[in-house]
Amino acid sequence: MTEIPKDKIIILFDGVCNLCESSVQFILKHDSKDVFRFTSLQSEIGFSICNKLNINTKEIDSILYFEPENVIFYKSKAAFKIAKKLNFPYKFIAIFSILPVFFTDMIYDFIAKNRYKWFGKKDSCMIPTKELLQKFL
Repeated sequence: MTEIPKDKIIILFDGVCNLCESSVQFILKHDSKDVFRFTSLQSEIGFSICNKLNINTKEIDSILYFEPENVIFYKSKAAFKIAKKLNFPYKFIAIFSILPVFFTDMIYDFIAKNRYKWFGKKDSCMIPTKELLQKFL
């Protein structure tokens, strides 16, 4: 199994979700400080991280933000943490983290519940290009 880097933030995502894949592509494009690595929830590493943290991958419909010290954030908190690390002007999306979590998670949950219907679903996880391969675990 691939070693989990201690100096990177791991983003776990639904590998068959078109919205999730588009989000990963967006993050890759705007991660100028190279702070993120990616793995799908369906991958061996994704499953291993979730097992270690007692997260049932069959019940999760959220992007996960995992710091090497075993700190994990879900849903809107994860999205805001990611945004804060992106290039200007996207880092300012994190300003919405001042809103109550129940409200931002409610919006997140609504989008997550409808993501397959609105954006579609693949039969298998995306395969990164040779240039992006080192960003994926």
